[in-house]
Amino acid sequence: MKTTIKGILLLLALILMGCGGKKEEEKKEDGFSVQRKKAATEQPVETTTTEVKASERVDMGTKGVGPVKSVTLAPEVDQALAATGKGIYEQMCMACHRVGKKFIGPAPNGVLERRTPEWVMNMILNPQEMVQQDPLAKDLLQEFNGSPMSNQGLTEDQARAILEYFRTLQ
Repeated sequence: MKTTIKGILLLLALILMGCGGKKEEEKKEDGFSVQRKKAATEQPVETTTTEVKASERVDMGTKGVGPVKSVTLAPEVDQALAATGKGIYEQMCMACHRVGKKFIGPAPNGVLERRTPEWVMNMILNPQEMVQQDPLAKDLLQEFNGSPMSNQGLTEDQARAILEYFRTLQ
């Protein structure tokens, strides 16, 4: 009988030692299990993607969605119209746009090197439909954290003046 008890105790001790320790690969807490894998010894190959941000993308082939179908720009900037546009811009646009830096919206300088004049005016005059229908405007909305451009209720003449002001920005 003593041998049988010693044998049973030895068997229980072996079972407890076999089940008692936690393995590194699998830990269970409160009914959840975590699987860990060892790190690979090889370094992963880096792939570089050079996706251009929407605000920096050049798209001179689209006119956008809105009332402006054609804009003719004179070779020289109309300084009086640009001054009017600057005043309107400072009053209506500076809450979200800053010259030379990204703010709530993109910086306006150089925009006419990346967009057609029609696209710019349609974005000023018709921002809701632009972000719904124009792929570039949708990308801009996403880039600027979903902050949509508000419709300021400007006239075509006011938008044209702002456009002329943008021509003076480098």
